[in-house]
Amino acid sequence: MKRIGVLLAGCGYLDGAEVHEAVLTLLALDEAGVEAVCMAPDIPQRKVVNHLTGGEMDESRNVLIESARIARGQIQAISDVDPDTLDALILPGGFGAALNLSDFALSGANQQIDATVAHMVTTVHEAGKPIGAICIAPAIIAKLIPGVKLTIGNDSGTANALESMGATHQDCVVTEIIVDEEKRVVSSPAYMLGPWVKDVAAGIRSCVKAVVAQIG
Repeated sequence: MKRIGVLLAGCGYLDGAEVHEAVLTLLALDEAGVEAVCMAPDIPQRKVVNHLTGGEMDESRNVLIESARIARGQIQAISDVDPDTLDALILPGGFGAALNLSDFALSGANQQIDATVAHMVTTVHEAGKPIGAICIAPAIIAKLIPGVKLTIGNDSGTANALESMGATHQDCVVTEIIVDEEKRVVSSPAYMLGPWVKDVAAGIRSCVKAVVAQIG
C-alpha cells in the first residue's frame, strides 16, 4: 500500500491546520486506497486563538498534541518519521502552516521554515517524490523548491510574495489544481478562496488524485 505523509500544523484554521482541509485530505487518501501517515512538529504553537471570538488567548499549546485531535491520536512527531518510508507528502493549509511550520504570516518572503519541516519537504522532493500543497501551504514549498510552479488562488499580495521567493504563481479557482510536472508539485487554493466545503473538497480530491497518480 502506498504511504503518503500528511503534515499537520495544529488544530483550527486561525492558529493551526485548517480542519476541513485536513479531514478532506485524509478522506481522499482513504478513498484512493492510500495509507495516510500523519505527522507534526513537536513544538509550541506561535499563538493560540479563540475560534469563537477570533481573539488571541493567553495560553500555550503544542502543535503535535493539537494535531493529534485531527488524526485521532494516530500521529508521530515529524522528527520520528523517515522520509524514505513515504511515497509522497501533502501539506494541508490553515494559518498554522504560516505560523507554526514557518513564520510566513509574520515575515512574508523572508520567512524561516521549521528545520524539521524543511528537512522533510526537501528530502521527499530530492528523492523525486510528489508533494501536494493546499491553501497557504504552497508558501512553504515556494521557499524550499526554487522555481516551482504553484497556486494560492488569486490573492495578488500573497502571490507576489511567492514569486519574490522564486516561484511561478498561477491563478486558480477553488475546484481546480496547478500541477508542476517537472518539480512534481500539486497545489490547490482551498480556503484561500472557499467559500463552500463542497468546492474545497473538489479541489482537494483533485490534488490528492494527482499526487497519487505521480507516485512511481
